[in-house]
Amino acid sequence: MLGIFRNPWDFVVSLNIIFMNIGIDIVEVERIAKLIKNKRFLNRIFSENEIKYCCNKKNPVQHYAVRFAAKEAVWKALGNRKLTHKNISVVNKSNGKPEVYILSKPQKKIAISLSHTKQFAIAVAVVR
Repeated sequence: MLGIFRNPWDFVVSLNIIFMNIGIDIVEVERIAKLIKNKRFLNRIFSENEIKYCCNKKNPVQHYAVRFAAKEAVWKALGNRKLTHKNISVVNKSNGKPEVYILSKPQKKIAISLSHTKQFAIAVAVVR
């Protein structure tokens, strides 16, 4: 495919590449299990809706952990040191897809992907 371009930069320009910011975070589920025992931590980091969502799951700790990783990933991608974990929340849409909210407003320009196991939780955020 590159053969039709005289130099590699022609290829890059032809793709109309938009620069994005990416944030990624991985946490140990066990670490979050210890932290959420502290109600002050829980209420400082998670919204009421996030707490309710996680508590209704079979393994709440994994869901807290993946949401914590998501907040960290979003914070890293945005690079805004004024944002707090509480300002960032993750809400699952009716189809199960996670959506990022900042200060209770949906952020359509932030894509998020979450995954977890018994041991680890990971999140990747892309800001377009």
